[in-house]
Amino acid sequence: MTPVRRRSAEAPEAGRASLPVRLVRRALRRRTTGPSSVGPRATVARLVPPGAFRVLLALALVLGACAEPPLAGTDLQKRQAPDFALIDGATGETVTLAAQRGKVVVLTFLYTSCPDVCPLTADKLRAARAQLGDESKDLVLIAVSVDPIHDTPEATREFVRAHRLEGALHYLVGDRASLARVWSAYGIGQEPDQDPYVGHTDAIFLIDRQGRGRTLVHSDVDEPALARSLRTLLGESRLF
Repeated sequence: MTPVRRRSAEAPEAGRASLPVRLVRRALRRRTTGPSSVGPRATVARLVPPGAFRVLLALALVLGACAEPPLAGTDLQKRQAPDFALIDGATGETVTLAAQRGKVVVLTFLYTSCPDVCPLTADKLRAARAQLGDESKDLVLIAVSVDPIHDTPEATREFVRAHRLEGALHYLVGDRASLARVWSAYGIGQEPDQDPYVGHTDAIFLIDRQGRGRTLVHSDVDEPALARSLRTLLGESRLF
């Protein structure tokens, strides 16, 4: 039996530092190297009221404690996730990414007869979702098929049932042309292997409430780390 070939989807190439960052750095250099406006003997202590250092230190500690933990995986730099419209194999309904705005989306690419990566991914999504409790009401799980030949509505319904994801996972299907547009938009490689197996990219995208790609993980992601990342995204505002 030929296993699924795992490929790592590459995150977009990181660009240079943003313009605001470069401007801030230059401004700081000018401030520290330019002439002082308070005279050569002025000190920081004389410029700050008594006790202010303790207040600033306490504020820094509070802000540090409140900082959000980093997301697992590869940072996608909040790029807008490409929209798509496909059919949910289990229900026959049309599902679009745009309609999920206001919710956190987990987007992955599977096929129902996959012997390893796909069932592992489905089980990790179920486990992470279970750890969220009531917060999962704002979480949407979407799988896009990479096997337009064998992923029939019946096969997708059985896959969802077998992995106890009924009512939680949209398993989207379509003809090859429709699916290929989505594969291309997300950098997913797909190639038929020895029937019924399919070689495909192992990728799980986490998309925030504003429809922006936030991070890319794979089927080997740690379940608690995945749940923490989802909880962080669920805790973010719908507006920013």
